[in-house]
Amino acid sequence: MLVILKRDNEEVSEHAAQLIAGAIKKKPALTLGLATGGTMVGVYKHLVRLHQAGSLDFSHVTTFNLDEYLGLPADHPQSFHHFMHTNFFRHLNVPPRNIHIPDGSIRADYDAYCASYEQAIRTAGGIDLQLLGIGRNGHIGFNEPTSSLASRTRLKVLSRETLDDNSKFFAPGEESPRCAITMGIGTILEARKILLLATGASKAAAIANSIEGPITCAVSASALQLHSDVTFLLDEPAAAQLTQRDYYNRVLEMTARLTPDRLS
Repeated sequence: MLVILKRDNEEVSEHAAQLIAGAIKKKPALTLGLATGGTMVGVYKHLVRLHQAGSLDFSHVTTFNLDEYLGLPADHPQSFHHFMHTNFFRHLNVPPRNIHIPDGSIRADYDAYCASYEQAIRTAGGIDLQLLGIGRNGHIGFNEPTSSLASRTRLKVLSRETLDDNSKFFAPGEESPRCAITMGIGTILEARKILLLATGASKAAAIANSIEGPITCAVSASALQLHSDVTFLLDEPAAAQLTQRDYYNRVLEMTARLTPDRLS
């Protein structure tokens, strides 16, 4: 596990974009797992800027998004389809056939649909690089506390904390979704490389529990301790509760000296 500490959200966004761009340049047909949320907006802006400057080609990239709210049509302003197309896909040359986002409008055969999403990932050869955010309760994707560490893509009931966090994005009187379709923790752990971003003081406890706490279903991001190639990219407020910051900086220094490919 690598822990990279940056000053602020802008530095996190820029560094994440550089890592993703480097992965695409090394493997133009990269299969990329994507996430939504405020932390990702800056990352996508930097990637779009690189593409529009002519230095980054997405024409062979395949993408799989982590999750989508159940019950929202793709054109709903709070759907993750809308988020991804507004902030990312409409500005790039990813072929539409290569874009995969769970369909929140389905009304039946949920298990079969989720199994088909898993199969699509396998057919694509698996995810090369998975981008993650983290919730205040330590969830990744919508794998809320008590999620199985072996879970696969499925329906997930959202926690009260997540519902409260999401309610501000919906119009007064509009009920926010109670469930989502999400990749499971087991699905996420099969990615070859994982990059988790966190910014802001509200994520500090979740980050400390994920990196330095026990592996537990109560904090689904703690399962990333089991992965062989995971990087946490954090700003100062998000890293505030970590107790081993000096050690993480020394690990980063030695990694740059001895195995620099891990940082590009």
